[in-house]
Amino acid sequence: MTELQKIDIDEKAKIEDNLNPPNTIIENLDDSPVNINNKQNNKQEDEQMNKKQKKKFIIFALIAILAGILTGYGSSRLKQNSKSGKGDFAQVASEVSSIKAGDVFGVSDKDTFSDSAQGYLEKGGVNGEGSHRLLREGGKSQTITLTSSVTDLDDFLGMEIKVWGETNKAQVSGWFMDVGQVEIITVEAESPIQTLD
Repeated sequence: MTELQKIDIDEKAKIEDNLNPPNTIIENLDDSPVNINNKQNNKQEDEQMNKKQKKKFIIFALIAILAGILTGYGSSRLKQNSKSGKGDFAQVASEVSSIKAGDVFGVSDKDTFSDSAQGYLEKGGVNGEGSHRLLREGGKSQTITLTSSVTDLDDFLGMEIKVWGETNKAQVSGWFMDVGQVEIITVEAESPIQTLD
């Protein structure tokens, strides 16, 4: 049978041991000291990490903003020097009432818009193709179906105009053109007589 022994514990030693329990160091199996309950040190390290992360984030954000500003500035400088700059736009038809014979609207790019035709502008395409028609002498076979990626053709309805554009393949009409530039010939023109073919 096992014998129980009574051990006297010094009351003073018991009190001293309980005074500093968070800083207790024990020996690890590999004989290196390990701190237990080191919450204050961890909190300080976390605060330092957060400060470092905030600093890195602020630096990154400033670099991104600076890069955006420089990119925007650079692209605006390129636009000013490009071929399709401000000088290529002849005029915008902002006030229809002030349009007069000889006015030119759109883009003066004769390389892209090399085809030209003259006639009376009317709204409506041909069987769903195009947005406008340019009526010319000679009947329906001479009618050109128009669309424009550059200027609003509605501003020139009922006028005799000369257009420069790019001919596209038509599905229905005989001639289908994307208009780039418009010159006003007669402001209050009369539609040519269309004869049935």
